[in-house]
Amino acid sequence: MGDYMEKSRYKELVNKHQPTETRSQNAFVAFVTGGIVGVIGQLLTEFYAVFFDISTKDASTFMLVSLIFLASLFTALGFFDKWVTFCKCGLIIPITGFAHSMTSAGIEYRKEGPIFGLGSNIFKLAGSVILYGVVSAWFFGILRLIIMGG
Repeated sequence: MGDYMEKSRYKELVNKHQPTETRSQNAFVAFVTGGIVGVIGQLLTEFYAVFFDISTKDASTFMLVSLIFLASLFTALGFFDKWVTFCKCGLIIPITGFAHSMTSAGIEYRKEGPIFGLGSNIFKLAGSVILYGVVSAWFFGILRLIIMGG
């Protein structure tokens, strides 16, 4: 019986000191910051289209490269993690999150060498995103083929 009391007391202490999470606030912050990333992406696309006198489609490629570069640079400089802590999925869901996961894994394992460190671990965090992205694209492609009929 004493063992049960210790476990219940422990659980009570854990619940008392566990940080509270406000899901609605997290969702709002992620929505707003994700929207800001979208606006920045659109502004970059428009800038590149006008500055280089290219199509919007080509300017979108420049925009993606810019966002990937900035997310990787800010991760390497060490302050992108702080932004992600605040912005939550607003920065993780867009392409910036993919770049962040690849860069942070590369930085973490660089000391183990180019093969066993970087090469073996760079897709550690991003691998699941790639896997489930490919699987879901295949599934929805088959679904579209069935619904649309060839």
